[in-house]
Amino acid sequence: MGHGRGAEGGAAGPRSPREGLLTMTDVQGDVVDVPTEDGVADAYVVHPADGRPRPGVLFYQDAYGPRPYLRTMADRLAAAGYTVLMPNAFYRLGRAPVVDLPEFIDPGADPTIWERLGPVVAGLTPDLVRRDAGAYLRWLADSPQVSAGPVALTGYCMGARLVLWTAGAHPERVAAGAGFHGGRLATDDPDSPHLEAPRITAELYFGHADEDASLPPEQVARFEDALTAAGVRHTCEVYAGARHGYTQADTPAYDGAADERHWAALLDLLARTF
Repeated sequence: MGHGRGAEGGAAGPRSPREGLLTMTDVQGDVVDVPTEDGVADAYVVHPADGRPRPGVLFYQDAYGPRPYLRTMADRLAAAGYTVLMPNAFYRLGRAPVVDLPEFIDPGADPTIWERLGPVVAGLTPDLVRRDAGAYLRWLADSPQVSAGPVALTGYCMGARLVLWTAGAHPERVAAGAGFHGGRLATDDPDSPHLEAPRITAELYFGHADEDASLPPEQVARFEDALTAAGVRHTCEVYAGARHGYTQADTPAYDGAADERHWAALLDLLARTF
């Protein structure tokens, strides 16, 4: 756990993560088009059905992309009182789904899944992420369903890296960021996500998977050291026994207990932020 600059500002005070929780029938979801510098990104937006402006959350997908299960996650977040935008990060290759996947995604049973996804993920460079993030944040700022002020970010697997690149590129627009079972967060690459730390002003929460070859212990330590050295308010936790992808119920990596822990941590972060 760490702490840093701005620790006294911007917090609304703790409250129960379940306070004001709506039912899923009380939210309204739609597919929208978000103009970007490189075209149009299809996105799923969901918000409480009463139509009142709510704090905005930019929801970053995992490598499997927007799909029914991720929409149920966005719905649950909206039911807690937020307007959630989940863009198709791979929109340059087409509308979601960019790669056809089975209802239950098991790369162990079908190795061709990653053969098809690998080039798609590799093509989404940090520079493209930063540029797209500006478009997503502008869309949220212009939406009548989003209350004024900065927004929060949450991301899963690949999306955890997108959270860091977005928070670093647009610090004035991001109040909080969360990442879960993220991989390759602190590598030797010149664009490694942990190098964003000096530019981040948001409060961060990261829930690492214990059993994750893409984030070995040395990267976990390097990541937290970078946040601490930059004075970023943050909490980093390793979920014991959890596998990479533990929040994704449409994959064999799903861990129900770790998933519920993730929801409690995410909603607590948002409650402190807004």
